[in-house]
Amino acid sequence: MKILKRQFLAGICIGLFALVSARTAVAEEPAKYPSRPIHIIVGFTPGGGNDIIARLFGQKLSESLGQPVIIENKPGAGAILATDYVAKSAPDGYTLLIGASGAMVINPAVYTKLPYDPVRDLIPISELGSFPLILIVNAASPFKSVSELVAYAKQNPNKANYSSSSAAFQLATELFKQKTGAPMQMIPYKGANDSVVAVIAGEVTATIADAGSVWGQITGGQARALAVAAPKRMEELPDVATMKEAGADVDAVLWSGILAPKGTPSEIVRKLQDEFMQIAKLPEVVSRLKLLNIDSMGTSSDEFSQLIASDIARWTEIARIGNVKIEP
Repeated sequence: MKILKRQFLAGICIGLFALVSARTAVAEEPAKYPSRPIHIIVGFTPGGGNDIIARLFGQKLSESLGQPVIIENKPGAGAILATDYVAKSAPDGYTLLIGASGAMVINPAVYTKLPYDPVRDLIPISELGSFPLILIVNAASPFKSVSELVAYAKQNPNKANYSSSSAAFQLATELFKQKTGAPMQMIPYKGANDSVVAVIAGEVTATIADAGSVWGQITGGQARALAVAAPKRMEELPDVATMKEAGADVDAVLWSGILAPKGTPSEIVRKLQDEFMQIAKLPEVVSRLKLLNIDSMGTSSDEFSQLIASDIARWTEIARIGNVKIEP
């Protein structure tokens, strides 16, 4: 019994020592951060907008901090896999997430169950880029304005439809329907490019998608942009009205930002916030993102937190009204 008691007490001492050591290590980490490579996780395949944002900012972050920044692509399930991975990672500043609005505010609005909670499990560091959505129709279609499209949909409720490849685009179109009363049916497609091609092929009436997906068809003359779902017109499309100017008060600006696991020391969050805010102002970064029709942002952690909270509330209400729910 004495031997067992001694072993038990020894085990407790070892455990307490390990706990104190771990806490000390975490406490010491901010002062020397970063001392090893930082990993930025992207929930999409290489080559897309979020991946490009990650690599652009990652390169500049590496140059500034003097440590390698490794971009890891973990695509799948609308970025749910990547988001959950980072949410469950060590809160030490070495595993960060490129969080797009789809995973951060749209998924919570439409999925009945998620393995992560964007507010509870993650700390917003900075919004990096934002991009409006554009409503397009086939260039050969008779619709020259939003009002003409809406009138057609109301007169032909069984014919009017739209293509969508993600919950973000679907909710944006649901908002459009709620604001205009246009009864359009959703036709799902696997990817944004497929969704746009469906418009060009005459399979669907219209679609709302990001500028990167529709830009080639607009500039190539295959698609007609009817309106931009943003508070102001795009510099690249000065003749295309905003939704509000076109009579539909639809604001559907999507964004991408950088986040860390909850529990990451505040000193590290502030350091990363300051770094990303500076990087977002670099002329090279601004110009390279502009080529993708993305506005470089670089907001504070508090500003990004407020954006996430307000967007979750807004999109959740839109999903409720439109009865949009996705079972995992």
